[in-house]
Amino acid sequence: MATVPVYPWRLAPEGLATRRQLRAMDLRPGGQDVVAQIERPRRRRPPLVAYLYRVDAAKPVRPMTPAKWAALDKANAARRICPQCRMDSGYVIPASLGVCVPCAYPEEQRAA
Repeated sequence: MATVPVYPWRLAPEGLATRRQLRAMDLRPGGQDVVAQIERPRRRRPPLVAYLYRVDAAKPVRPMTPAKWAALDKANAARRICPQCRMDSGYVIPASLGVCVPCAYPEEQRAA
């Protein structure tokens, strides 16, 4: 495997961007390989690494189809249904609780 150039944080050349930067420009890497990487040093830990892609070889983001929107709505609705009481809580149930707040903290525990 060929090594890629490593640039210090904030000193990447023009024409290269991270995935997030590409997404902000409504682009995606589009199957291209990593061209370079940037490293941000941290104390007593390994550096943060971000991979860089060529902007000129990036492709436009694929548009959302009606079927994708429907699937996303269905998935988000499922995250609001409490597995214990089967009610729509009106918010995304926290993974730390696993159930809606009233089921996680019943009335008798809250009164005490």
